[in-house]
Amino acid sequence: MTDPALAFGTSKGRWVIGAAVLGSGIAFLDGTVVNAALPAIADDLDAGLSALQWTLTGYLLTLGSLIVVGGSLGDLYGRRRVFVAGLAAFAVASLGCAMAQTSAMLIAARCAQGAAAAALVPGSLALISASFRVEDRGRAIGAWSGLAGISTAIGPFLGGWLIDSVSWRLVFVINLPLAAIAIVVTLRHVPESRDEDAVRHVDVLGGVTLSVGLAGVVYALIEGPADASGPVIAVAVAIGIIGLAAFVIIEKRSRQPMVPLEVFRSRQFSGANAVTVAVYAALGVAMFLVVVHLQTNLGYSALSAGASLLPVTLIMLTLSSQAGALAQRIGPRWPMTIGPVIVGAGLATLSPIDRGSSYLTGVLPGMVAFGLGLAITVAPLTAAVLAAVDDHHAGVGSAINNAAARIASLLAIAVVPAVAGLSDDFVEGYRKALLISAGLSVVGGLIAYLTIRTAAPVETPAHVPVGPSCHEPCVKTRQAA
Repeated sequence: MTDPALAFGTSKGRWVIGAAVLGSGIAFLDGTVVNAALPAIADDLDAGLSALQWTLTGYLLTLGSLIVVGGSLGDLYGRRRVFVAGLAAFAVASLGCAMAQTSAMLIAARCAQGAAAAALVPGSLALISASFRVEDRGRAIGAWSGLAGISTAIGPFLGGWLIDSVSWRLVFVINLPLAAIAIVVTLRHVPESRDEDAVRHVDVLGGVTLSVGLAGVVYALIEGPADASGPVIAVAVAIGIIGLAAFVIIEKRSRQPMVPLEVFRSRQFSGANAVTVAVYAALGVAMFLVVVHLQTNLGYSALSAGASLLPVTLIMLTLSSQAGALAQRIGPRWPMTIGPVIVGAGLATLSPIDRGSSYLTGVLPGMVAFGLGLAITVAPLTAAVLAAVDDHHAGVGSAINNAAARIASLLAIAVVPAVAGLSDDFVEGYRKALLISAGLSVVGGLIAYLTIRTAAPVETPAHVPVGPSCHEPCVKTRQAA
């Protein structure tokens, strides 16, 4: 049973946040920790640029296309149960990554990791949303987003240290003890929750068609520049288009769709997800390229390249919870407008760094702006998404938003390097790719200004009391338009 009246700052509340952060943190960590390992992986497994892209996009592909299925499974069968199962599967897949002897084996294991992470990411946020009382959710989500976001930023630093000290394989082995701790904490301290009104059906066909469609598109985008007129690319494009079209048709006709398309009728929900796409596309490209550029072209060690991102970590740790609380007071519109613009400014500042650039004058200012923008953006963005869906669909709502983030990163990593000409001239391609990413982030801020409402959500409890018999928070809310 869920106690829907957990308060922020209490011992029980801290355990729930801790479990959610541990679980989603290892998923976010593996979205970035491998970045610092890419040069070492390339040397050890004789992997080219295409294989390195697939090492990242394989993970994002299965995570992004199955994450909504993971959210649905949690709503149906218990969020804690699915969360724990995802942790166990993630540990097994991580071991497979660590033992990979070829780039193909590594990519396959990374795809398995992404599928397991699809149960972790929406489940972690849904556990918080279902457990905390309404008035504390903004702060709880802010703490979650800040701490989980830190795992994204600290990934290259941790990966660099492990790579320089022992081997790139340890960046995957580290997940095993983390997953074990998360499982123990979750089973001991996190209450179970589910959507008691949900139909006992999981849209497997929708998940499969989305996965196949994205795989076809991504394959064509990554492999296309080398063989644009080849028959294999044409087949991949056709599979991608057919798969994605079939997904939309299936979702429209399904009585219990994986992605209930009617939720996008909410201007708030659609706008927040559009902002997510723009910002996380920029973030995905930046996290892919900056650490690699520092190592391959500026002579940084893996540890030094990873350490360059520490300012982002510290800023998010310090400011994310306050940003969530501020957005709860003034509304998410202005933080979601200003934050992406600052992210864009940071990326533009990082774009000209080259041989001879010092860290203090060439890298640090961009990192500070990048971290500040993320801290301002992430918690209000997450809160805006959850405020736009009812409590019964907390898992699906957060899953859709996370799918948007991962798919945006996936497509951006596949598209932007090719558009920027990265394979022809890495340094010039890096500069163009960072500027493109900066523009994408600024577009995200503009979308927020146009679509997110100005007023703060006004939460007023209805006559239904909060009681221990509720699996979902029994307080229904109305929000100011």
